[in-house]
Amino acid sequence: MELRLRGLTHLDPRAVPLPHGTEVTTRVDRVLGERRVPQGAVGRVVGSAGAELDVMLVGVGVVRYRRDELVPRKAGQVRHAERRSAAWDALRPAVVLEAVVGSRAWGLADEGSDTDRRGVFALPFLWTAGLAEPPRDLVSADGSASYWEVEKAIRQALRADPNTLELLFVPTAEARDPIGAWLLEARDAFVSSAIYGSFGRYALSQLKRLAQAQRLAEHREQVLDWLAGDPSLSLDDVARRLAAISPRAAPTEADRELQAKEHIKQLYRSLHDQGLLPARDFASLARFARGDRASLDLARDLRPKNAYNLVRLIATATRWLRDGEVELTARGELREALLAIKTGAWPLDRTIELAEAMTPELEAARLATRLPPRPDVPRAEALLRRVREEIARRHVAGEPGPLGRDAPAAPVAVWDEGDAGRAPPGGAGEEP
Repeated sequence: MELRLRGLTHLDPRAVPLPHGTEVTTRVDRVLGERRVPQGAVGRVVGSAGAELDVMLVGVGVVRYRRDELVPRKAGQVRHAERRSAAWDALRPAVVLEAVVGSRAWGLADEGSDTDRRGVFALPFLWTAGLAEPPRDLVSADGSASYWEVEKAIRQALRADPNTLELLFVPTAEARDPIGAWLLEARDAFVSSAIYGSFGRYALSQLKRLAQAQRLAEHREQVLDWLAGDPSLSLDDVARRLAAISPRAAPTEADRELQAKEHIKQLYRSLHDQGLLPARDFASLARFARGDRASLDLARDLRPKNAYNLVRLIATATRWLRDGEVELTARGELREALLAIKTGAWPLDRTIELAEAMTPELEAARLATRLPPRPDVPRAEALLRRVREEIARRHVAGEPGPLGRDAPAAPVAVWDEGDAGRAPPGGAGEEP
């Protein structure tokens, strides 16, 4: 069962934390130039500046509000924000391993680069002894720092998850507890030829998606102009127009129109995901086309930051497979190319060409690699058991520290008002 709060009456929606990505409703009017944005506008938190938050408002763009001028759009988000904040405050001292990651770790940072931190935390013994499901992730309010629980980190590393393996091997990784040092000592157990798929092939597949997103953006303005000029156009009408000018090949005219219709659907889904449409439907797209499109920005998928990281993953996988050693800091020609991609000096087409040119070397490295085909699962399991036993020992011995006598109080499982009338875990008539 999940930890449930006893209702939401004790939470002030004007004061609970609003992590990045939270959907919110504004409580005040705002005047932007000659435009008035009324209270009740819907948006999504995209940034923060001290006590103020930047909100991407549907059909408006990014507007700054004080915290008390916003409330979460949904009650469930109040609960989520409260739990996330409470977990962060309680368990941040239990972090056992931490590293600076991202561009600052890869040697690709500039003056505007963020400082991103990632790490691993351990759960105090009593947090794992009750019915309440403990948190498996800790995330700061601004999203710049995130930590995984030890078991989750180990399982991710066994799957050759790039973020987890980079955390373990990045030079900035620092153990804040002997448990963190054990993780670093055992990191070789997680390395296998599976990085070919999780790093290399994954990056290539995502670059193909970027190419598709670019095609989506090419005709975006044309579609919006059509809808702005003729509000009576239906989805089928716009699809026929788009099919007539699209260079994409198709077996029949009907197939071309079907492709165009799917293209338009992807467009309004993408704009909704960016917080620019209130719903994922054609009607919302048509209304948006007739309004102020100043807030329209480059699709998030097409931002150079995404492309350069994918190329970096291919290069990292190739060297790791070929040499048996990982190099996370970009150097030489690779660094210059990545910086050119990151700053937008290279168009996406050139970036994709580079990735395709790197593919033969990636394949050759896979065939010649001396990395084991699978990670060392017994060693990983022994590590996890050692960690669990150590946490239990500190609890029983009452040792000082966040995993011993100074551990935060464990959460208690309770039913809230939303559970009334539900069968207990396991179903009616079964043992919970």
